[in-house]
Amino acid sequence: MKEVEVYGSVTTEDGEFIKVVSTDGNDITDLFRDDMIKIAYENGEALKYNEATGRAKRIDTDQLPNPTPKKKEVVKNEDPVLAFISNAPAIKPDHLEITDIKWKYLIRSAVRGKNIMMVGPAGSGKTEAAKALPTATDRPFFYFNLGATQDPRSTLIGNTHFKNNETLFDESAFIKAIKTENAVILLDELSRAHPEAWNILMTVLDEGQRYLRLDENIDAPLVNVASGVSFIATANIGTEYTSTRVLDRALMDRFEVIEVDILSKEREHALLGKRFGSKVEDSLLESVADIADVTRKEWRSDEGKLSTMISTRMTVRICELLADGFTLEEASEVGILPFFDASGGGDSERLFVKQVIQKHLGTADEDIFNIEEEDKLEL
Repeated sequence: MKEVEVYGSVTTEDGEFIKVVSTDGNDITDLFRDDMIKIAYENGEALKYNEATGRAKRIDTDQLPNPTPKKKEVVKNEDPVLAFISNAPAIKPDHLEITDIKWKYLIRSAVRGKNIMMVGPAGSGKTEAAKALPTATDRPFFYFNLGATQDPRSTLIGNTHFKNNETLFDESAFIKAIKTENAVILLDELSRAHPEAWNILMTVLDEGQRYLRLDENIDAPLVNVASGVSFIATANIGTEYTSTRVLDRALMDRFEVIEVDILSKEREHALLGKRFGSKVEDSLLESVADIADVTRKEWRSDEGKLSTMISTRMTVRICELLADGFTLEEASEVGILPFFDASGGGDSERLFVKQVIQKHLGTADEDIFNIEEEDKLEL
């Protein structure tokens, strides 16, 4: 039988539902599974169906018989701001795994001068997406890791010192940032910041105030936030994160929230394929995605054994080791296991993860991590 292959581009109709259109303009949505169509849409991919075998697969849009550009064509709009928002997918970096809708919301919030809080598990890509925004929008960028700040007042306001019998004030880099028009200011790890930092930021982030008071006196000098400044905060919400505090409700209300999801196994595999497809065997990339997916499901389970999971940041780190010649067993030993608690003997988190890795290595009958020996030591 002669093989006949049908190619289709994934698009939306009236922004409502996703459909697949063939290269000759026919609706061929019914040829593909809903989950495959959704993943292809989120990844900016096309689809191919083989009529002889009945098999379907996702492909890069460059593989279409008449290649279509990956990015959407610029939408003409008389309002330049609305046009910019409409064309957000056209300036989304290829390496970002945030969905087009959430990227568009991020762009819209920034150009409208809104405060944005990106919420999600550690390693899910919040900071990466936030750092991509100023480049995509061609705006000045300032970064402050509030989770690592021991002295919020010094970081956000500045220091005073005496010289020649005079009291001098050295303003902080943060003050320089808020005085820069159209700046994008990233407040990383806000959920780990000291509450004093939250108090200082209250008036800065309030749309009705937008100023920084230099000290607690009522008549203290004020520094006004320049026009067009956007603040982006990242936060790990939940007790499973060390040093994470429950954010003050009044502070949360000053942000528009974008939730960054954990990637599905399929999207994780696709991401790793984009980055390491030419350096690491696909079967290894699939194993890494599988192992990560098991830990994520266990972490999410109400009765799960894990207090953390393998993040996308960690899977990328493992694949970097694989690309440098490490075996999956070696990469797991140094790049995964140290992040899981070894206490508890046969019920430890680390033992659970070791068993998951052995299963995916096809060595379930072998004790490659000396699991039995560890059990004896615990006894």
